[in-house]
Amino acid sequence: MTTLSPSGYVDAFARDHLPPAEQWPTLEFTTEALQYPARLNAGAELIDVPVQRHGPDRRALMTPDGAVWTYGELLDRANQIAHVLVEDLGLVSGNRVLLRSPNNPWTVAAWLGVLKAGGIVVTTMAALRSNELVPIHARTRPGIALVDHRFVDDVLKAARLSEEAMTIVAYGGDTADDLTRRAAGKPTDFTAVDTAADDVALFGPTSGSTGVPKITMHFHRDLLAIDDTFGRGVLALEPTDVVSCSAPLAFTFGLGMLVVFALRAGACTLLTEAATAAQLADLVQEHGVTVLATAPTAYKQILKAGKAAQLASLRRAVSAGEHLPVETWTELEQSLGLRVIDGIGATEMLHIFISAAGDQIRPGATGRPVPGYRATILDVHGNEVAPGVEGRLAVIGPVGCRYLDDERQLAYVVNGWNVTGDTFVKDEDGYFWYRTRTDNIIVSSGYNIGGPEIEAVLNTHPDVVEAAVVGEPDPDRGAIVCAFVVLRDGVADDGETATALQDHVKARLAPYKYPRDVRFVSALPRNTSGKLQHFKLRETFTNRTDA
Repeated sequence: MTTLSPSGYVDAFARDHLPPAEQWPTLEFTTEALQYPARLNAGAELIDVPVQRHGPDRRALMTPDGAVWTYGELLDRANQIAHVLVEDLGLVSGNRVLLRSPNNPWTVAAWLGVLKAGGIVVTTMAALRSNELVPIHARTRPGIALVDHRFVDDVLKAARLSEEAMTIVAYGGDTADDLTRRAAGKPTDFTAVDTAADDVALFGPTSGSTGVPKITMHFHRDLLAIDDTFGRGVLALEPTDVVSCSAPLAFTFGLGMLVVFALRAGACTLLTEAATAAQLADLVQEHGVTVLATAPTAYKQILKAGKAAQLASLRRAVSAGEHLPVETWTELEQSLGLRVIDGIGATEMLHIFISAAGDQIRPGATGRPVPGYRATILDVHGNEVAPGVEGRLAVIGPVGCRYLDDERQLAYVVNGWNVTGDTFVKDEDGYFWYRTRTDNIIVSSGYNIGGPEIEAVLNTHPDVVEAAVVGEPDPDRGAIVCAFVVLRDGVADDGETATALQDHVKARLAPYKYPRDVRFVSALPRNTSGKLQHFKLRETFTNRTDA
């Protein structure tokens, strides 16, 4: 049985909605760095401790327009936001606070302020539409939302569609009740709430293959554990580093790189709200970035755009979100001497758990288990297989999958192992080699996209009889969303109709989910019982021949 410490929360929602202990994965704390005290507030650990260690005047956050926040300023603003939450908005410890914003300094301050005030952060991407926010809101029940003023409308719509009340406070605008103005009048000191190390600090929505979001639950200690494993054991940031990452803070990949790892190291983060791969390369050069983290797609596009030289300031580069092709790795190594750190993580595991750096890298392999983790390959029956045999990747470490009230917990955790949905091979030396996904998640440019979610939206279009969505291999993005569509009689199967269907999806889902390839067919393949056979649609790509 899993024994939890006495909670520091008044609101017991998170504890009450953890999965039953018998459904938890095995948790292991096998290194000295992973021994945590029973009481721990990650907000204080991530900003108060660095200020004490490195001083308040060190640069913490930068933006491309030249804005700079020091560690002391970030601490002050986080504390002021904590006061607003508790004194003005009535936050009770254990309450959930939804955040929605692109990557900017006020979002980091709000994230830290929520943790210090004893709230649970529900970070959502600014790209999500209102109908995508509704199930997240319904599952996590946040009473407060702190939202960048440019992205309030979808939150307002989601709140109207949901049964739970939510106070929405905008920031970065010019209204009298803007969070930044409220915070300006508050004290700059705040004593962090005395939370348990195993109190939930973060609800992380993840893409579900059915389109219904799974909500991962992460403890205060988990936020430190990912740094005490991958952050310090592989990435090894230094206080002089300038770190940039293209992933949103709502992706735990971005959260780790831009907030957790950088702040604990006393480094500086360059926050970018939106940038193409070529623009990202220019920003690396302009701002002297020394550590970059992005998806393989971005590295490929940087090379294709002839921008590799702009990465000359990097001493570390991290690739995650999808498989890194060995050709891309080799070109960067040959042109810059840059040995890109590949890695695989999962929202359920919070960050990267298999990786390698420096001389430990084997080009083409994802790596070996990060110190603090162990991994294996399982067959369909949940048994470990021998080296060289393909199977399901499974991992155990100091963090693990805990879904909020979700029967899919039973599929992700098998005999104590976290089973990620990826097919790998382990070699005799313990290196893991990626093969494919084992579920119907489409990984495109580092984004996880659930095909059934797009199918459901396409099927609401009046011209669509039925639709099926699969991933189509793509040399630049790894995969793109491909929709096979059966149209009603009389509708032209032309480019105008394809564009209309793409726009239909963009209007209802985050734009990165739309089908870049729309193919019209007379019927979809089904078995004798009527079940749609997605694998036959995927064979369209594997069986085709190029002229």
